[in-house]
Amino acid sequence: MRHGWEGAVLKLFRGKDFTFTVTGAEQVTERYRRVHFTDGGLLQTLGVHPTMWVRLWFDNAGKPHQRAYTLVDPDVEAGTFSLEFALHDGCASDWSRKAEPGDTIEATVQGTGFDVPDPLPPRMLVVGDPASLPAINSLLAVAPKLPATIWFETTHDSDDELPFRIEDHHDLRTVPRPKMVEQVKADLQELVTADTFVWIACDTTTTRELTSYVLKDLAVPKDRVKSLGYWKAA
Repeated sequence: MRHGWEGAVLKLFRGKDFTFTVTGAEQVTERYRRVHFTDGGLLQTLGVHPTMWVRLWFDNAGKPHQRAYTLVDPDVEAGTFSLEFALHDGCASDWSRKAEPGDTIEATVQGTGFDVPDPLPPRMLVVGDPASLPAINSLLAVAPKLPATIWFETTHDSDDELPFRIEDHHDLRTVPRPKMVEQVKADLQELVTADTFVWIACDTTTTRELTSYVLKDLAVPKDRVKSLGYWKAA
């Protein structure tokens, strides 16, 4: 499948292409699916870092469509990983529902990266939703003993059954979507310190508003904030 103008742009920015092969899949909840892959040489070529993500290419009514997904449990030696799909209407979710062993999908790696905060904060402040849950779990594994407060946006009852990798020193706060921005802003006022590190990954509108609040209103230094809009709300 040709990748259109987006693929051409990624090539200009030295994006690297790979083909992944499905080895299995499992339904985690009614709205969340995990698909297992062999990596087509990705991990040996590029290595792995926390919150590492790849761009998958889907056929959307004959046109190329890309979506980004965070690697789950990457194994460099075995050349395997999984991807998790928050299910909704669309070609990416449709593909994941039908994925079977032997199926292949094209992918491009460009733009992913993560610098471990130095110094580490006394507590990680993390804001996300089902789409960014794999990245949240990966982030928490950077410093497994480090306390963290996680605000997690929920939309469906089944969101409580998602595969959180939470330990006793993690404070998970589930927040209904309509109250997310207001609740996070109120809580952050009490938790931000001089050596805070804040990580935000929700839809683009929520991410933009909270990032602006953290940088401008709470005056957290830019190098202590990592944010990325994971999807666009309709």
